[in-house]
Amino acid sequence: MKGYLVLDFSIKVLESFLEYAKKIPAFIEKHGGRYIVKGVIPEKMEGNWIPERLVILEFPSTEKAKEFLADPEAQDLFAIRHKTTNSQLILAEGCI
Repeated sequence: MKGYLVLDFSIKVLESFLEYAKKIPAFIEKHGGRYIVKGVIPEKMEGNWIPERLVILEFPSTEKAKEFLADPEAQDLFAIRHKTTNSQLILAEGCI
């Protein structure tokens, strides 16, 4: 089953965040991933969840998504995201 990483984030430091945004696609592709949703401002339809920006990444499996998150070469980039954004990240398994 495919694996989906869903990132809800707000940018605190734009200039530094742009370095992450420029370099992270190569690591997503390295692990077979692709953008489904790329940093859009979503429209609230129901409930209390109000994400500021949303990214959804699709990977061939949840294992590949976990490998992406554990990639030692990407850890410095993840540290940039952690420092420059407020973010929430979840992993969900697809049904097809």
